[in-house]
Amino acid sequence: MRDHALFDKIDLHLIRVLHTVLTERSVSRAALRLGMYQPAVSASLKRLRELAGDPLLVRSGAGMVPTDAGLRMIEPSASILRAAEMLFSDSRGFDPRTATTTFRLAASDYLDPEFLPRLVAQVKTQAPRCAIEIHPLSAASDYSARLAQGEVDVVIGNWLQPPPDLHRGQLFSDEIVCLVARDHPAVRRGWTAESWLAADHIAPTPMHPGARGVIDEYLEAQGLARNITARCAHFGLIPRMVASSLLVLTTGRQFCERFTERLPLQVLPCPIDFPSMAYYQLWHERAHTSAAGRWLRERIKAVAAGLQHG
Repeated sequence: MRDHALFDKIDLHLIRVLHTVLTERSVSRAALRLGMYQPAVSASLKRLRELAGDPLLVRSGAGMVPTDAGLRMIEPSASILRAAEMLFSDSRGFDPRTATTTFRLAASDYLDPEFLPRLVAQVKTQAPRCAIEIHPLSAASDYSARLAQGEVDVVIGNWLQPPPDLHRGQLFSDEIVCLVARDHPAVRRGWTAESWLAADHIAPTPMHPGARGVIDEYLEAQGLARNITARCAHFGLIPRMVASSLLVLTTGRQFCERFTERLPLQVLPCPIDFPSMAYYQLWHERAHTSAAGRWLRERIKAVAAGLQHG
């Protein structure tokens, strides 16, 4: 009877408030994310504290942190919300015209500067009531864990060997080339493998601590290393940096050619024979049979295919 009495006091909205407050670590940020007034979130948090017999969120310096009990509730509350979404959405199938799903993607901008804008446009055209969130792939982001916990639905990027524990779909392959300023000495002289390795290279900031990008993974396997003198987490800004310097960007041809008409840049062949750069979408087993997830993955595949035709 005690369990029945407790369940009578808990509803799905309260679980959503619990998960949002604990992950945002802020009542005000949780209110913004939930589309609620802050006093209403505070009132819900008070109810949750009474039910849990624990403060759940406590002040630490200028911010707030979950208590041990609060930390233990993050994954169970996320699991309940995922189950509810599947129960009330996928059980009826997915109709993009009426669905109100929120799609969450983590993506690098290495693929093509046109990819994410086209994907968002297609989702909002075909599923106008759905929301879409684009999350970065960054050094602070463990994308495998975020997929497992339901924080993102799909991760899009490039890997020499995609993680074996995730489902994957290849989007396309691209030739690896070099992007340099039009007045770079290599435009006139060409280069050998040795002079290319010794040049000043710019590379993206690794996606997670200790990670190496596909270029450097391949070079390391060959016993080689290039001279990286600049790194940038904002891949879309790198071509402008290259255009006004002697830096060399080595990446896919499709990305590079988006910038050669608007900036003083030149695409050169790479003197090292790299394998093609393969781009994938990755997703977790938890979303594999989701009707909404399948629809999203089909849109991603279609947009990626369209990029190769203009």
